[in-house]
Amino acid sequence: MTVWFVIAVPVVVMLFALGMERVEHRLRHVSVRGEDVEEFLEQARPDEVRALYGHGIGRALELFRLRRLAGKAAKGKQRSLRS
Repeated sequence: MTVWFVIAVPVVVMLFALGMERVEHRLRHVSVRGEDVEEFLEQARPDEVRALYGHGIGRALELFRLRRLAGKAAKGKQRSLRS
């Protein structure tokens, strides 16, 4: 019985380490920059804060970026109309 324990524990630890490496690799590519979060917290609207609470930082930043892009597009249209 002890032999199985001596063989099984290192195998389980190796499999766990390999699994955690995969998780870490995915998280490294999905991570959010600190500057993005800081800017979001300074300028977020209530609907974006609700998205942060309900769906996480990814969805909240997506809404925040869409709002900023729409605002920039509207400013660009106003400038072209004035010219």
